[in-house]
Amino acid sequence: MRLDVFLKTSRLIKRRSAAKELCDHGRVRIGGLPAKAGREIKAGDVLALSVRGRNLTVEVMEIPSGNVPKERAAGIYRIIEDMPVSEDA
Repeated sequence: MRLDVFLKTSRLIKRRSAAKELCDHGRVRIGGLPAKAGREIKAGDVLALSVRGRNLTVEVMEIPSGNVPKERAAGIYRIIEDMPVSEDA
């Protein structure tokens, strides 16, 4: 599954176009390296996102096929770290 599709399907990002913009600006990383929106991801990948005033690190738990109900969306990833961005930096 493409990274931008996963971010939308998991509801980490509301729109696929917004996910693509984050990737284009280097605010999404996989394994510490900037990731392109079209990159294929797999279970076990660790994603680091810098979005809405916070740094979020998640592990992909499963790659869904098709649409995911809202109740199940949070189950396809595991939050490793969720830190607010310091305004002092």
